[in-house]
Amino acid sequence: MVQVWEDKRLVPMISMIHDAKIVNTGRKDRKTNLEIKRSYSIVQYSKFMKNIGRTDQYLSFYSFLRKTVNWLKRWFCIC
Repeated sequence: MVQVWEDKRLVPMISMIHDAKIVNTGRKDRKTNLEIKRSYSIVQYSKFMKNIGRTDQYLSFYSFLRKTVNWLKRWFCIC
């Protein structure tokens, strides 16, 4: 299945295990008080990838490569 979902921006998604069904998210819209419906593949992606996105965000703030390069320079200078 190839799908493009529009939330705040376009989200393209390719999936081999999901179909195109729409499910309720269990939340309601603040303005209209209607239940929010999304594609099942988008709901599953959000559920399982939340921590991965957070990890990428933390790694962008702290560059471990810079610390590693300095450590390697010191190690090679000693030898």
